[in-house]
Amino acid sequence: MLSRSSFTSLVVGVFAVYVVHTCWVMYGIVYTRPCPAAAGGSAGCVWPYLARRPKLQLSVYTTTRSNIGAESNVDLVLNVEDFDIESKFERTVNVSVPKKTRNNGTLYAYIFLHHAGILPWHDGKQVHIVSPLTTYMVPKPEEINLLTGESDTKQIEAEKQTNALDEPVSHWRSRLTLNVMVEDFVFDGSSLPADVHRYMKMVQLGKTVHYLPILFIDQLSNRVKDLMVINRSTTELPLTVSYDKISLGKLRFWIHMQDAVYSLQQFGFSEKDADEVKGIFVDTNLYFLALTFFVAAFHLLFDFLAFKNDISFWKKKRSMIGMSTKAVLWRCFSTVVIFLFLLDEQTSLLVLIPAGIGAVIELWKVKKALKMTIKWQGLRPKIQFGTYNDSEKKTEEYDTQAMKYLSYLLYPLCIGGAGYSLLNVKYKSWYSWLINSFVNGVYAFGFLFMLPQLFVNYKMKSVAHLPWKAFTYKAFNTFIDDIFAFIITMPTSHRLACFRDDVVFLVYLYQRWLYPVDKSRVNEYGESYEEKPKKKAHRE
Repeated sequence: MLSRSSFTSLVVGVFAVYVVHTCWVMYGIVYTRPCPAAAGGSAGCVWPYLARRPKLQLSVYTTTRSNIGAESNVDLVLNVEDFDIESKFERTVNVSVPKKTRNNGTLYAYIFLHHAGILPWHDGKQVHIVSPLTTYMVPKPEEINLLTGESDTKQIEAEKQTNALDEPVSHWRSRLTLNVMVEDFVFDGSSLPADVHRYMKMVQLGKTVHYLPILFIDQLSNRVKDLMVINRSTTELPLTVSYDKISLGKLRFWIHMQDAVYSLQQFGFSEKDADEVKGIFVDTNLYFLALTFFVAAFHLLFDFLAFKNDISFWKKKRSMIGMSTKAVLWRCFSTVVIFLFLLDEQTSLLVLIPAGIGAVIELWKVKKALKMTIKWQGLRPKIQFGTYNDSEKKTEEYDTQAMKYLSYLLYPLCIGGAGYSLLNVKYKSWYSWLINSFVNGVYAFGFLFMLPQLFVNYKMKSVAHLPWKAFTYKAFNTFIDDIFAFIITMPTSHRLACFRDDVVFLVYLYQRWLYPVDKSRVNEYGESYEEKPKKKAHRE
């Protein structure tokens, strides 16, 4: 069996190998080896057609067909003559919505890049790409004032035209982001990158092979917040078409990221979960994004080490001396409430899964703190609680005293906040209001329930009974959460709670400095290094 230190070293070693491997993979994505014989004009190279500086035209058509072979049943919505691949632009056009699309159908956009003055169907060197302008999603549930029944008028009108709110309906994608790879890069024909190859169209010009302009649609910019429900009475909808040039390295990176998001959806991630991942890539600077990858990796490592040490601490704990039982109960209650709140808000799985694991661990810690044992009498469980010794009872007195003073402040604030939100905020249901009221109390005043543990530390003039290894890893993660609070979409109250935890950890660190470790005191495992016989007194 590996010792705890050896296991931790193994995990850190695997993590280091993972980071190095990730860096190597990322380097292989953004760097492409050019054709070594390009200087000699070798026939084995694939040359860029854009190096000839052709006059190009950009045309965007819409149709209800997924495949078109001629200029029939298509509508021209945007035509950019003398298209300059180096110039960025953004234009908003009105698109006619056919009756088939209004009846829960699909509408496609065909984007052509072709020679100026020639229709795309008559141009043998045109390139095109297809993108659906609609997607299917379940409409957001209606939110109402629970006392008056008032709701958003536009939302009611939209939902009246859908028979069932739990069935997907057509939503309009209001943005279309286009890119063209502008580098005059010469590829090696024997080792074309597989990611770019599927976007390339080759033509033979004389003795050399050229690749036509690489046209790319940035699907990562299609966010859920930009979607609009298509009503049956709507005949026109706005479409914002934006264009920007893109480098080869960024193009390859973006292709891999789009494939990764698609893979997440194939593994069961919802459209909303995939949208959270898209937001990380689209709304973040590329260099800051690279930093985010490393921060996320360290967050995962510290999460694992914190869970491991926390479980190890409570697994060996035989005494509640110096530990606030009420703080443990409150932490369990607040963690479960936060998990239910995030579940009700349909938050990203990136936030939801760790919250769920934390809730399970907190429930197990409550069982340990209350010394609960479950015995089965047939099919009926019988719960028994253990007894506390004199030292544990003294700790419980300090704990009860602290909670008494806190209740005078906490309960009126929570009840007042719940009443205010009931009068002024719209909710989907009474359950949603109840969960939101609980979680607002947890976020706004939850740190007050950590004060009983601080009070117990003050009375005992010791912090030796606390799980400092787990606290250390959680402290690192708390500061990492501060970074994620600005990157990942989450409720505002959850974002503010990340900064609240910073203050709490700083207070614990101050007590750590104020009360040095005394080996004559009981440690976190109920042991005293100088009074060995006392070990037996704390056995259950």
